[in-house]
Amino acid sequence: MVQFLLSRTRISRWCVISALFAIVSVTPMWAAGRAKQTPTEIKVPDLLLDGGRTVKFERVFSNDRQVTIKKGFWTKAFDFVVGQPDLHFLVRPYSIVSDSRGRIIISDPGAVGVHIFDFGQQKYKFLSRRDKGKDPMLAPQCVAVDDKDNIYVTDSEAGKIFVYDANGKYQRAIGSLKGGEGFFKRPTGIAVDSPGQRIYVTDTLRNQIFMLDMQGSVLAKFGKTGSAKGEFNYPTELRLDGPNLIVVDAMNFRVQVLDRSGVFQYAIGQVGDAPGDMFRPKGIAIDSEDHLYVVDGQRHQVQVFDQSGQLLYYFGNGSGFGEFQMPAGLFIDSNDRIYVVDSYNRRVQVFHYYGIKQAKGGLQ
Repeated sequence: MVQFLLSRTRISRWCVISALFAIVSVTPMWAAGRAKQTPTEIKVPDLLLDGGRTVKFERVFSNDRQVTIKKGFWTKAFDFVVGQPDLHFLVRPYSIVSDSRGRIIISDPGAVGVHIFDFGQQKYKFLSRRDKGKDPMLAPQCVAVDDKDNIYVTDSEAGKIFVYDANGKYQRAIGSLKGGEGFFKRPTGIAVDSPGQRIYVTDTLRNQIFMLDMQGSVLAKFGKTGSAKGEFNYPTELRLDGPNLIVVDAMNFRVQVLDRSGVFQYAIGQVGDAPGDMFRPKGIAIDSEDHLYVVDGQRHQVQVFDQSGQLLYYFGNGSGFGEFQMPAGLFIDSNDRIYVVDSYNRRVQVFHYYGIKQAKGGLQ
C-alpha cells in the first residue's frame, strides 16, 4: 500500500522520514532474523597458454544493480519504504566498448537502447529515443567512442548513426534524410578515427564500407559484393588497429584486414567445423600482442589467431561462468581486459589476458 501511494501521489519528505525512523525502531528484530549473506565466489579455472601467458576470468554482470555492489543502511531502508527501483537488465545485448573513463557501453536491440555501466563511479545510465517524430532509435546495433568519449550507435533498422555526448545527451543523427528515412541500408559496424577525423561504417546490405568525416559527409566508399580480396558478403563488425581496418566479412566466413583507404592486406578464416574455421563470425578485437580475437556465435567460442592466421587457442561454449551461448560483441581495453557479450545468456563476462610485456607491433 505504501508503494502504491508513493508512486501516485506527492507525499511530504516528513512522511518518508517518519517511515524510515519507524524501520529504525524495529531494525534489531528485523536484522536478527536475517542471516548475513556472503557473496558467492565464482571460480573459473585459468586458461594457461604458451610462454607463461594466461587468461583469467574476472567477473560477470547483467543488470544495473550490480554496478552498486554495497548499499548503505539508509538506502536499504528507503528502498524498503518506497519499493525497490526498477532493474535494467540486459535483454539481447550485442556490441560493447569501453571508454577512457572505464565505463562499459553496450548496445541492446532487445531493450531498444544502450546501457552504460560505470563501475568506478557506481552509476548506470540507459540511452534511448522513443519519440517517433524525432529520429527514434529502432534497433541499436554497434557502438563506438571517440577520443572525447562521445558515443556513436548504428541503428540497423533506422539506417542512421546516433551520436551522444560523453554524458549521454543526444547530439544528432548521422544519415537522417528528409521524411525520416535513413541514408544507410543496414549500418552495422562502426569505428571512429579521432586523430584522422574519420568515421568508418559497414553497410551490410550494400556490402560496402563508408568513410565519413566527423559531420557525417561521405568521403569515400569501398568494397563490393563478392568473395575476392577486398570484396564482401554481409560485412558486419569493424575495428581500427594502427593503420589497419579490420572487417568481419560474415558470409564469406572470414575476417579481412584492409588499410584505411580500403586496400586489401590479408584475410583470416574459412568456412568449416575444424578448429580455426569460422561459421558465424561476429565481434573482433586485438590484444597488446597483436593477437586477433574473433567471436563465433554459432560455435559459442572466442577464437584467437596470430597475424599469419594460425589458431592459438579458443575458449567458451556452454552456459556456465567462463562459457558462452551465442556470443556477439567483443572488446579489449588498453589493459588487456576482454569483454565478451554472452548474448543468449544475457550477460557480459570479463576476462584478463596476461601476456608478455612488450611494445605494440609484434613479439620480441
